[in-house]
Amino acid sequence: MSDPTRQQRPTRQRSALLSALASCHDFVSAQDLHARMTEDGARIGLTTVYRALRDLEAADAVDVVQAGAGERLYRWRPAGRHRHYLICRACGSSRPVDSEVVEEWAGRIAVDSGFAAVEHTVELTGVCAGCQPTADEGELPSRLWDTGV
Repeated sequence: MSDPTRQQRPTRQRSALLSALASCHDFVSAQDLHARMTEDGARIGLTTVYRALRDLEAADAVDVVQAGAGERLYRWRPAGRHRHYLICRACGSSRPVDSEVVEEWAGRIAVDSGFAAVEHTVELTGVCAGCQPTADEGELPSRLWDTGV
């Protein structure tokens, strides 16, 4: 992976963004990241946050998923390689999953079809153990992930 800061002009704001994003354990929207940063005293504009996240995505330094309302959510990619996640639809918590079989399959499809630069998107969602209802509570929690709430 290339150095994500090399493709961006190194500024105090971008350094703060990298630090804030790396401290997030789950996926986060640009707006939520901006809110966290400003609450912590960072002086950074929302446009700068969006631009920096776009640059980090282009540098393959973040993983990106789509929330139900079309909003893009970001997570720092510490291992330097593409990963897939299982994401709770109720609370948004996430965990990386072993997806080597998906990567191998995508590679085979590319070779077999003669296509180059093949990309893929795999999103797995469910309800984590902490959000699953007990027998007394009844049905599963509402699908916050899909509604963008």
